[in-house]
Amino acid sequence: MSEKLAGVQLVLSDGSKVDAGEHLKDKLVALYFSASWCPPCQRFTPLLKRFYEEARAAGKDIEVIFVSRDREEEALVEYYKEHMGKWAYIEFGNEKIQELLKEYEVKTIPSLKVIKPDGTVLVQDARTEVQERGDKSAEELCEEWEAFAF
Repeated sequence: MSEKLAGVQLVLSDGSKVDAGEHLKDKLVALYFSASWCPPCQRFTPLLKRFYEEARAAGKDIEVIFVSRDREEEALVEYYKEHMGKWAYIEFGNEKIQELLKEYEVKTIPSLKVIKPDGTVLVQDARTEVQERGDKSAEELCEEWEAFAF
């Protein structure tokens, strides 16, 4: 994914901006398509945040990129700041959002896709895997994904 998003600016949790290509290099990347107005997203986001924090605490180099379907920048930023993990997001209005929606055939939200460095899909429905991981820890699930990502 680092190759595919090279040149795109990501916003980090502290408000700073970084080049996605550099920031995502050698990381396991998940694209999180979501929006503040979406009730299923509001239910899934806390699960993803917990998963992300657990994976990072276990030393996993995973990065979630929030790809917002919000209709206003204020809604995106508020939803991100109040409910999301310390991952990054693509700025409101960036043309890359529409490209990603089309390329990864995102028809409904929330949608979570784990993407290989070259931009191909590794896990089409990572949302279900995170939601229904049973007795697997976040670390174990990330290790399964990593085995096929690099």
